Amino acid sequence: MNDLIETLLSRSARNIKPSPIREILHVIRQPGMISFAGGMPDPDIFPVAQFYEASSIIAREGKDILQYGTTEGYPPLKDFLSTWNTPKMGRKIQPDEILITTGSSQVIDLLSWALLDEGDYVVCEEPTFLGATGTMHNHGAKFLTVPCDEDGMMVDLLPDIIEKAISEGKKIKFIYTIVNFHNPLGCDLSLDRRKKLLAIAKEYGIVILEDDPYGHLRFEGEDVPSIFSMDRDGLVIFACSFSKILAPGTRVAWCAGNRDLIRKMAIFKQGIDTCTSVVAQSIVYEYCRLGHLEAFLPKIIEHYRKKRDQMEAALNTHLPLDKISWLKPKGGFFYWMTTAPGIPADKLLQRALEKKVAFVLGNAFYPTGVGGTNNFRMCFTFASPEMTETGIVRLGEAIREMI
Repeated sequence: MNDLIETLLSRSARNIKPSPIREILHVIRQPGMISFAGGMPDPDIFPVAQFYEASSIIAREGKDILQYGTTEGYPPLKDFLSTWNTPKMGRKIQPDEILITTGSSQVIDLLSWALLDEGDYVVCEEPTFLGATGTMHNHGAKFLTVPCDEDGMMVDLLPDIIEKAISEGKKIKFIYTIVNFHNPLGCDLSLDRRKKLLAIAKEYGIVILEDDPYGHLRFEGEDVPSIFSMDRDGLVIFACSFSKILAPGTRVAWCAGNRDLIRKMAIFKQGIDTCTSVVAQSIVYEYCRLGHLEAFLPKIIEHYRKKRDQMEAALNTHLPLDKISWLKPKGGFFYWMTTAPGIPADKLLQRALEKKVAFVLGNAFYPTGVGGTNNFRMCFTFASPEMTETGIVRLGEAIREMI
């Protein structure tokens, strides 16, 4: 970098962290590469015809939707979400409790603007979604982490972590949790732990950011009530997105929560992008109004269930089961893989890339920078059935070469 520019950079620019997934894109794009790295939906299931039909709203209402919109969101879409989300929210949320955002990652950014000062702490699972903690880091956040098992965050450990932090003068602003089909772990936060987490947040006066981009993609088992639905004190901000249940190219997501906090987030959004694309919001609304979302969800769930089952079968068939293990996810997009001692994930990735197979190293998901040496994440939704089979065969070969 030019020395002059280097001296002019802000503290944030000097400390900013790029996404490891974005950094690996140039590798993934190599000819013949089979990628399990990015959390990509399957484009073959995109509802192109139905979305095109919904775009007819432009002809009818173009003079309105081609204009600037309100920062808080396109009112008809907010009205739809307030009704459609009632089962998950536990009540009908009001329009002033909803903010439409440009992707659910913007929820994290706006909440960080609203709550975080340099050096404040966020509590999160470890491992957790690297995109979320990367955004928080870029706002100056530090992290207190809680380990996980097959039932999600080990919430019973949290009070001692919080008490220790308070005794050291640390300010904890919010708790970040991915409640359903965790990225990268694939597990659910159990109902008992959700209740305990909310009780702890209430006791210490800490906000919870309940991130649920995958909750509508359950393949088996019963839906678990959201933390938001149990909250009576306005402590929970709930975030969701159309990226995984319609298409990520819409860049339309939403959050719901305490209207005063939502209002602060909206004010920050005014200065960032004025509003989420009104064209995108209106087409998404029309798509939903026509009933396409409700018709599409069972199809996409079945489609991804088959993809999960196919990867599960391939893993059991082609990998040395005494050298690698995993949790079978009940929904969502991801497998979290654990290799045996002596098979570090970074060395395995080198061999896998030589065989034209890519995944994301586990250490990228540890915000403290410690952990994940023998872990990696694989996405099962994007690759075709043939590519998945071939990719797992190659992965098995790479592991056996390291034994």
